[in-house]
Amino acid sequence: MRGSLPGLAREWGESMRWNLRMTAAERGIWKSTEMRRRLAEAGLEISAGKMSRWWTTTPVSIRLEDLDVICSVLGCTPAELMICEPEKVAALRPPAAETGIRPQITQRLGRHRSVPPA
Repeated sequence: MRGSLPGLAREWGESMRWNLRMTAAERGIWKSTEMRRRLAEAGLEISAGKMSRWWTTTPVSIRLEDLDVICSVLGCTPAELMICEPEKVAALRPPAAETGIRPQITQRLGRHRSVPPA
């Protein structure tokens, strides 16, 4: 989906704020290298590039197993790392959803449809 609709993926990613850096700072971890070392001690070996991206930008996706280790290392919950911003989600709704007008759906039957067996 990201390759076919890059604008949409970027917009949806911006509706959730990734809070790794602030959460880590609240626990005395100020550098990504320190966070990477602690993750490695907990069993999550990641590249320096991936750690840098997690530290500075909102990831497009993250494995649940990785999220579990991050939360364990920081002693936090996923809700502290991913902050939902509902006002940004509401701004992404198409205008039809705001007016309550639903597009008319036309039922189309498939070709050469047979009658089910009796």
